[in-house]
Amino acid sequence: MAEFKNKIGDLDVYPLALGGNVFGWTADREESFAVLDAYAGGGGNFVDTADTYSAWVEGHRGGESEEIIGEWLAARGGRDRMVLATKVGAHPEHRGLAAGTIRAAAEASLRRLRTDRIDLYYTHTDDLTVPVEEIITALDELVREGKVRHIGVSNIEPERLEASLAFSDREGKAKYVAIQAHYNLVSRDTYEGARMRIAREHALAAVPYYGLASGFLTGKYRAGVRVDSARAKKAGAHLGTERGRKVLDVLDEIAADRGVPVPTVALAWLLARPTVVAPIASARTVRQVPALLKVAELALTAEEVERLTAASA
Repeated sequence: MAEFKNKIGDLDVYPLALGGNVFGWTADREESFAVLDAYAGGGGNFVDTADTYSAWVEGHRGGESEEIIGEWLAARGGRDRMVLATKVGAHPEHRGLAAGTIRAAAEASLRRLRTDRIDLYYTHTDDLTVPVEEIITALDELVREGKVRHIGVSNIEPERLEASLAFSDREGKAKYVAIQAHYNLVSRDTYEGARMRIAREHALAAVPYYGLASGFLTGKYRAGVRVDSARAKKAGAHLGTERGRKVLDVLDEIAADRGVPVPTVALAWLLARPTVVAPIASARTVRQVPALLKVAELALTAEEVERLTAASA
């Protein structure tokens, strides 16, 4: 595997995780294979998915993204070069985080991904009906069996996160090494604050989702421009806010000055933030991949980071 400075546990990861939420949804099998080929061919090695993708599509059962990634790996080989991250807790047939549910969901994900281990296994959404002790113990068993290498957490309140980490430390169980949080230039309070503080104290690697705000931070959403996307309504809403417009203005200026695409700058700001190791961004077409990969080459200056931070306040 190529040497990257970005690490999650002992995993060397590319500084941009390719989001698999579109695979089997807005990108069919052929398009998904092409995107994965372009990402891996450009040096990327970190693919993020979940067992529930794309259960929200009529006629889908969930797990389609994992299946496509598994088929791609089987067709292309190179499993040892790739870092696979998936999630548990939201699949229609495996909802929640009871110990038995985690076990069954992990086995199903392994089958769909056609692999013998999951490199990074996240709890997708916290389950308040289950004690953190039960959740961590179930995940720990998977780690001890070699079916999971590292565990991560997403969508959890700070108090439950701290309780989980304390239990792992006290009992010598597997401990979360990564946190996925909604975080980008137009959504900062979803991570900054208690979650970021805990991540810093426990050396958790932040892997932000919605890194491009459902496409808004690509720059394609402009006043009077109609965008054909399943996420257009959600992304376009940011145009109606002063912060959204300010952020776009500064992104445009820096992108023009540096000669790089707008989304590259937005992702580079995330990479410059404390605890962030690799933001997540998805690509529906091959044409969208180069701007994502380019973040590995772009280091914003302190002045550029501050301009974006001020615009997004």
